[in-house]
Amino acid sequence: MSNSLTLVLKDTDPTTTNAIRRTILSEVPTLAIEDVRIIENSSSLYDEVIAHRLGLIPIKTDLKLFNFREKCKCKGKGCPSCTLGLTLDVESKKEYQTVYSQDLKSQDPKFKPVEGIPIVRLGKNQKILLEAEAVLGTGKEHTKWQPATAGYKYYPIIKINSKCNMCKECIDTCPVNILKASKSKITVTDIKQCTLCNSCVEACDAGAIAVKGDDRKFIFKIESQGALTPKEIFKKACEILEEKAHTLSGLL
Repeated sequence: MSNSLTLVLKDTDPTTTNAIRRTILSEVPTLAIEDVRIIENSSSLYDEVIAHRLGLIPIKTDLKLFNFREKCKCKGKGCPSCTLGLTLDVESKKEYQTVYSQDLKSQDPKFKPVEGIPIVRLGKNQKILLEAEAVLGTGKEHTKWQPATAGYKYYPIIKINSKCNMCKECIDTCPVNILKASKSKITVTDIKQCTLCNSCVEACDAGAIAVKGDDRKFIFKIESQGALTPKEIFKKACEILEEKAHTLSGLL
């Protein structure tokens, strides 16, 4: 499953597009470790460093099954509907052993840490034993709850007119190699890859090429950190914005 998603947003504007981006970064909730109880740590790292690293490990999240702790029926005391317990118990029998995120054992198999993230390297007979609790949060509270990175750019518009003398300077200058000589004209192979850098325009002495961005059409990219899929993140961001719009409409 890919952790990245590229969308083309049409008939919109920079304000709406940026609102979706900001909502993804700051308001789409995910699980992250908030509290850590170190029982034993004979590794080379301080307890605080271990706890910090644990907090940054993404945890698979199902927003339909999990509640914010402060909104839960348990009133913040911590229950299976709002708090996920995890344990880590590793003792190295080798000269060196790396402890990874998958060594964290979750009390609920539906909510597991994303695998492959190193936590600490243990020497022989060194041990780490701890208990942790993960809760829902949002990126505006702490970066560890940020579900993804997201960005957008104007959809490129590239026009090549009859002034083109096939000098091919624009082809040599393009940093993403999307211009190609085809018979008696220059063609664009993948317009979505254009960075709108205008290097080809500056290289064309004949003034045959023009590049600009469409301010009503955008290329939007999401790269998930693994707790939610990119589609889930985008859908949730749109739901949050829609709910805010209805709330604002009711106040008018």
